[in-house]
Amino acid sequence: MKRPIYKFQLVLALLITCAGLQAQAQDSQPPEQSEYKEPVTRLWINTYGNFRLSKRLFWIAQTHFRFQEKGDTPFAGQIAQVYNRHAISYLLSKSFNMSVGGVLRVNFNTQDSPSGKRSVPEWRIWHEYQFAMPLERLMVYHRIRLEHRWSKGFAEGSEYIFRNRWRYMLTVKIPVNKPVLSPKTFYIAPEAELIMQSGEPVVDSPMEDLRLHTSFGYILTPRLTVAAGVMYSQGQELADGAFYNQKWTTRLHVYFAPDFRKVKNRLPSIHMND
Repeated sequence: MKRPIYKFQLVLALLITCAGLQAQAQDSQPPEQSEYKEPVTRLWINTYGNFRLSKRLFWIAQTHFRFQEKGDTPFAGQIAQVYNRHAISYLLSKSFNMSVGGVLRVNFNTQDSPSGKRSVPEWRIWHEYQFAMPLERLMVYHRIRLEHRWSKGFAEGSEYIFRNRWRYMLTVKIPVNKPVLSPKTFYIAPEAELIMQSGEPVVDSPMEDLRLHTSFGYILTPRLTVAAGVMYSQGQELADGAFYNQKWTTRLHVYFAPDFRKVKNRLPSIHMND
């Protein structure tokens, strides 16, 4: 009589296991449609330093202060990130340059009920390839940037994860009050950038960000330009690609380009080649 009981127990165990696997499979099924979260408002204050060291060599030094809404305060309710990006750039020709360098980004905990660390560092190695295409009344830029990124969460004991970012940006600069881009010129600069990501943590969220940005700028001198613009962006959450974040960002830009070369070497280059 024992053998039928054992058979019954075995069949029961198999049924329970199959039921558990089926329930687990149902829970892991992707949602029927993606979900867009409510937009978040942000404010970015960006400085772009382009220090000329020689005829073809530049030192890029960029600092970005990024704020985010909090409570009833839109755009600048709290600090979200601080960027410090540096690189050495080489000018191969008047229309093509390449750069390589590193980034230290400090991420601040912007959760509604923050827990864990207040801020964590993020490290990156980046390289960039930019093509300029002068047309009759405007300039078109193609920028390809690759970033190798180490980031972590705010929880105690959180470990770094590694991802690659693949970025392409198209920018057009259109002069407004003059036929060409020169000092004392206002310009409009629409741009679009697609940021993809890859790596072991990226399962179903390859599109990190799609940015659509238009700025209005003014060229004060050959070495100083200011601009302001608005950007809409959307991208998948890393943990679940079915959820899309949306952001509206007000951006303020300052571009400065000191020249450290000797005067006798600098003047011909300013008037003929720059």
